[in-house]
Amino acid sequence: MNKHFAFFSILCFLLFTACKTDKKTNPNMAEESKISDSTEVTYGPSKSERLIQASIKAHGGQLYNNAHYGFTFRNKYFTFKNSDGKFTYTMEETKEDVKIKHILSNNKLTQTQNGNLVKLTEKDSIKYTEAVNSVIYFATLPHKLNDNSVISEHLGQTKIKGKSYEVVKVHFKQEGGGVDFEDVFLYWFNAQTKTMDYLAYKYKTNDGGVRFRSTYNPRTIDGIRFQDYINYKAEIGTPMQDLPELYENGSLKELSRIETEDVVNLNK
Repeated sequence: MNKHFAFFSILCFLLFTACKTDKKTNPNMAEESKISDSTEVTYGPSKSERLIQASIKAHGGQLYNNAHYGFTFRNKYFTFKNSDGKFTYTMEETKEDVKIKHILSNNKLTQTQNGNLVKLTEKDSIKYTEAVNSVIYFATLPHKLNDNSVISEHLGQTKIKGKSYEVVKVHFKQEGGGVDFEDVFLYWFNAQTKTMDYLAYKYKTNDGGVRFRSTYNPRTIDGIRFQDYINYKAEIGTPMQDLPELYENGSLKELSRIETEDVVNLNK
């Protein structure tokens, strides 16, 4: 009995020692298990999102959050006022001594004529909403690429007129993407300055089309960059990534100029 007891004691001791040795050779096993059970995996912004944010910063950054500016575009007076996520856009024009003002506030549009509220049909409400929104959209790019409806994708690098550009594709979610949510845009961000120097878009309304825009007349007004565009037309079906080469070759037809005039900071 004593021999058996002694053998059993030695066996227990060896097993206990082996267990301790195994734990010593894997000191992080328990901790790793604890981390994997309790830690959620999180992901940062994509490269396209980082490029967009860098460009927004180069154009004015956080100053956009509470910006209030006015400008003239094609004989109409526009204003935009941002207030920490809320906005109010206006468009004013005079027709036959009648002063017409459209006010778009967080996607609700109202119209006044000589200060009196006018009831609009649903069709007219959509039309004027898009008219106001589109002008402010281009005037405040790339800040508008902050919208929750934006879906972006990095397409790589290219060169335009000897300068390097990061190419980002943007389309929109149906919810919050507006009437033209199916439109597709490409943006070319300068790899050095981070500014948005070129853009293109493909749209489906009115039988569709492809446009390419180059920027000019950049100016910074109280910290926010404004720039004008030369608007070029391309044949329907032209791949948008081919547009820079067509532009450099002089193969695109100038269609119009997008100029924001008399820009003023209304917060002053």
